[in-house]
Amino acid sequence: MDKSDPKMPADQIIAKFTAKESAFREALNNYTYRRSVKVQTVDDDGKVDGEYYEVTDIAFDSTGRRTEHVIEAPASTLERIQMTPADFSDIEQRLPFVLTQEDAGQYNITYVGKQKVDELDTYVFDVAPKVMEKNHRYFQGKIWVDATDFQIVVTNGKNVPDNTRKGHEDLSPPFVTYRQEIDGKYWFPVYTKGDGILHFPGGRGYLSQDIHIREFLKYTDYKQFKSTVKIIYGGQDISGKGSGSGTPPQQPAPEATPPK
Repeated sequence: MDKSDPKMPADQIIAKFTAKESAFREALNNYTYRRSVKVQTVDDDGKVDGEYYEVTDIAFDSTGRRTEHVIEAPASTLERIQMTPADFSDIEQRLPFVLTQEDAGQYNITYVGKQKVDELDTYVFDVAPKVMEKNHRYFQGKIWVDATDFQIVVTNGKNVPDNTRKGHEDLSPPFVTYRQEIDGKYWFPVYTKGDGILHFPGGRGYLSQDIHIREFLKYTDYKQFKSTVKIIYGGQDISGKGSGSGTPPQQPAPEATPPK
């Protein structure tokens, strides 16, 4: 990690990448793709003893309305945990974390340094919620921002806060999400891995226990939906088709680990 000052003030970098993130979120609303989700519990011997798996196509109907069509969903074998509405909300909204201009005010965004991620030069920022309002979930961790495109390419952290009320526990593991350049313009999420041992304190007849949980998400088959929507960034229309695709960045250096 190069902790020297960036070439431009950090607040200008934040303004640039949050503006790009706003454009990216709008663009994502005009793409179809396939999402696969796998959640596993792992026993003390390192063997999978329960699994939830689902493959969903995110598309549009004839009126242009967003739809989700489940392609594959075998019966869940999870016994020690259950999927909750908060889990599905994390999968849909927070594991593919997007930090827009509209959301940036909710977070303290602190410049950490510069770091190579494969061939990319990136700026690294710590991100943490300023205030955690009741019944809201937030991201806390680090993001890696491409120094040329000013888009997030790697997210590494955790969704907070956990619900630790006895008998109502709702916990989530640390995760890392990688993005890949699609259509030569946008860095879209392509892979997420979550892995951690979660402590459930128990109560109301439930025993206290530590459970090793793994999560895997894949996003594939991105295709731009025919739309008249224009994506404007810096006064220019960037919603036209591009060409080519990048290579997803690999995991950052070992010092960039999820928060504990």
